[in-house]
Amino acid sequence: MKDRKITRRTFLKGTAAIGLPYVVSSSALGLAGAVAPSNRIVMGAIGVGGQGTRHVGGGIWVQGGGFLSKPEVQFVAVCDVNANNRNRARDIVNKHYGNSDCAGYNDFRELVARQDIDAVLVATPDHWHVLTSIAAVKAGMDIYCEKPLSLTIRQAREVADTVKRYGRIFQTGTQQRSWREFRFACELIRNGYIGEVKSITVNVGGPPQWSCNAPGEPEPKWLDWNMWLGPAPWRPYTSKIAPGGWMGYRDYSGGEMTNWGAHMFDTAQWAMGADDSGPVEIIPPDGKDYKVLTYKYANGTIMMRDKISKNVPGVLFTGTEGKIEVSREHLITQPESLVRQKIGPDEIHLYESKNHPDNFLQCIKTRKRPASDAEVGCRSITVCHLGNIAYWLKRPLKWDPEKERFLNDPEADKMIARSLRTPWRL
Repeated sequence: MKDRKITRRTFLKGTAAIGLPYVVSSSALGLAGAVAPSNRIVMGAIGVGGQGTRHVGGGIWVQGGGFLSKPEVQFVAVCDVNANNRNRARDIVNKHYGNSDCAGYNDFRELVARQDIDAVLVATPDHWHVLTSIAAVKAGMDIYCEKPLSLTIRQAREVADTVKRYGRIFQTGTQQRSWREFRFACELIRNGYIGEVKSITVNVGGPPQWSCNAPGEPEPKWLDWNMWLGPAPWRPYTSKIAPGGWMGYRDYSGGEMTNWGAHMFDTAQWAMGADDSGPVEIIPPDGKDYKVLTYKYANGTIMMRDKISKNVPGVLFTGTEGKIEVSREHLITQPESLVRQKIGPDEIHLYESKNHPDNFLQCIKTRKRPASDAEVGCRSITVCHLGNIAYWLKRPLKWDPEKERFLNDPEADKMIARSLRTPWRL
């Protein structure tokens, strides 16, 4: 896809020019339904634990199958500091192609240094998303990055600005942007079918614990613990953090607020047309006037983190003329007839993507904006981080979504970013 010093396609052109004999299979020429090597998107993966491996090979919640199922993709490399994950993913790729060509790396910098890779899947633990993505972007690669986009507000802005500066394609893994029911719910709302939206209820879990106080354990031979920590503060290894459990602690994740919140707050932002904006006030529960985390938007809309009618991650929109509740398991409308409503040709139609991976690959070819680009991912994850900061500070906060700063609150501003452990930096 990118220009290379020496690539398969330039080699083939060169040998043809000087008349060297060679045999080219029908699949190499793009016949019999195959895609010719010169048109394939060469991919690598950084982070191939459970979700990363599912994105490579396919699995639950992976729309349209894994990247290996895409005929236009050629997977050539995987990277993980967990040797068990790395070897499993490498074997899946090699089995799929019937060879042993897939390379396995412990250090992501070796993968992004390759000149033959066009695009990278990033599915590391959350605290590594931005550093690995930016390294790949600067190497000229397009990125599919699992949500949540970042560990902090500043990191989210940094990756969005870097992607724009380098002109790369970036798909944030908020695949509900490629889910028909979520798009339809947002179109109903944007077209006024429930009147003026007065409140939004988002049902997701809360913030992570501040730190893990578990005692140290011997480091397992299959894990590069120092590299796993990377930019996070040093602490002795514990199985309560790796390979699983890290999502519960602030040094590595924003907890369920950024896990499911990256999806559901994103849907709320989409429905409000707030992809370039955000709330102006965030109020944590105080046991008196505010029973739950509450966001206020400049247009008067109130958004709360609270339960909805179905006890699953989802979003409830309450308007002056009706309600819409949407999750991955249900779509409920009041009036009930709205579920069968057709959006007219002259009404608002939102970005339509059939599935997230295919949308990403198509945008690599066309260089058009994907369904959930880095700016969208930045704005949505900022909402999640704002909620966490309000929980941690235990007081109301006022936010300027244009300047992406708190109003007259130096203490809160300090939580927009975090220092990184040497030698890592943005």
